[in-house]
Amino acid sequence: MRITPEALLTQFGYPVNEHTMAQINKSIENTKGFDHFSKHLLTLQDAVAHHGGMITLSNSHDYFKIKCEETNSSENIEAFTQSVAHWADKYKIILQKVANKHTYYIIGQH
Repeated sequence: MRITPEALLTQFGYPVNEHTMAQINKSIENTKGFDHFSKHLLTLQDAVAHHGGMITLSNSHDYFKIKCEETNSSENIEAFTQSVAHWADKYKIILQKVANKHTYYIIGQH
């Protein structure tokens, strides 16, 4: 079952409007295998939120972005990183790490 773009926008804290709908639809189209793992994004959102992380839409790339604020404690950042890695392994997700940041792009599924 695929989660609707409107539901994802709402869960990620975005308003549902023409701009955000266009942005999320580009990200969905650009993410390989999105329909197979979309429902698991909400599980990831809950897991990383406990460690100061979030899933967002990237303004520079047509991908979903998982990020953790740099101001978090090292323990939270480590737990965030472990949560992201566990989720990616479990659902066979390809991530692209942003250099020198606690940020990952969700490229798609293997």
